[in-house]
Amino acid sequence: MIKALITSLESGMGNNLKFVGIANYTRLFTDDIFKKAVTNTLIYLVVQVPIMILLALFISVMLNDKNLKLKGFFRTAIFLPCVTSLVAYSVIFKSLFSNDGLMNNLLINIHLITTPIEWITSPFWAKITIIIAITWRWTGYNMIFYLAGLQNIDPSIYEAARIDGATGVKQFFHITVPLLKPIILFTTVMSTTGTLQLFDEVMNITKGGPGNASTTISQYIYNLSFKYSPNFGYAAAVSFTIVIMIAVLSLIQFKVAGDEK
Repeated sequence: MIKALITSLESGMGNNLKFVGIANYTRLFTDDIFKKAVTNTLIYLVVQVPIMILLALFISVMLNDKNLKLKGFFRTAIFLPCVTSLVAYSVIFKSLFSNDGLMNNLLINIHLITTPIEWITSPFWAKITIIIAITWRWTGYNMIFYLAGLQNIDPSIYEAARIDGATGVKQFFHITVPLLKPIILFTTVMSTTGTLQLFDEVMNITKGGPGNASTTISQYIYNLSFKYSPNFGYAAAVSFTIVIMIAVLSLIQFKVAGDEK
């Protein structure tokens, strides 16, 4: 990390680097591609993370029901996506969401659409495809944390609430959510960190396209290092913007959660 910080203050080709001070950082403010990559990444963060956290919490509550049959099967089925290969599942999603892929054929057959949706080649739908993909993969991962937390809540608390006339909804918001607060905070911070570093799905599904409509910061770092004329100094500077964003957003999340430790 120290070497990367030093590199971010340098510029040049290969090992022929020279010190340029904060020139790489000032360049960020006039770099339209960087601004687009940051905007795209924040869109993924703001839209996908809340959906994934709420979905994982909802599923974990359902799968914690003692009367539910085949709980082991459902837990395994929902968790399995997060152990699949990033590249493999991205390639499968690209096939599923192609113009003549399974998703379009299904929507046409049930008469929800009349013409194929351009999931990969439309700036708007490309983002939606990425959001669907990462939600599918990581929801089960967060679900496991919530399940572990739910199983550590004393059942007598819920029994007392039911005796007092609390409905299932009231139990959820006044017992489940408050007691899972540390885990919700943990999964939110981890999901934020992961989304800000999003690379594999975008690289393999849309390649950042069309144009730079779905490019993320991590993909832009890759392009600066290996696709465009190699500029490791500027790429390192862009990398440190992720570090700063993670630090700031994590601090905000801890403050909003009211965590004093």
